[in-house]
Amino acid sequence: MRFPLLSGCGFHLQGSGSLPEGMRKFYVITADQVTPFAVELRRAIERSGGELTSTAAEADTVVRIQRDRSGRRVLSVSARNTPQEYEIFYLVEYSVDRGGKEMLELQPLEMIRNLSFDETQLLAKDREEVIIREAMARDLAVLVTRRLESL
Repeated sequence: MRFPLLSGCGFHLQGSGSLPEGMRKFYVITADQVTPFAVELRRAIERSGGELTSTAAEADTVVRIQRDRSGRRVLSVSARNTPQEYEIFYLVEYSVDRGGKEMLELQPLEMIRNLSFDETQLLAKDREEVIIREAMARDLAVLVTRRLESL
């Protein structure tokens, strides 16, 4: 039994897109190779069918990560002047070169999430912040990969 309607519905698993032909070999230039965003970007490129090279000369496409920064800001404090809520942010700026030409000029992306804080649950809230930061890095990497797929 065949289901012809399902094949044309447009549903795709997240991260299951594919990179265009001639843009499958990537080199990622970043100041820090082990930030959550840099790690997730390399994973997202590989999930989309890309291959990471060890030098820029071997690559079809070079992704330059100019800024990769995350942190938190206090949003509200209690009457005792202790933080009650934080704003967690992750900011990246990247550009894309292909064949020595800039295909995509410097693109800023920023994600912001709010985090309530309770000093009696310090360890749990610290872990929650790490999880939120990793999720934002993963989401930003997916956005960059989708942009690469559309070039």
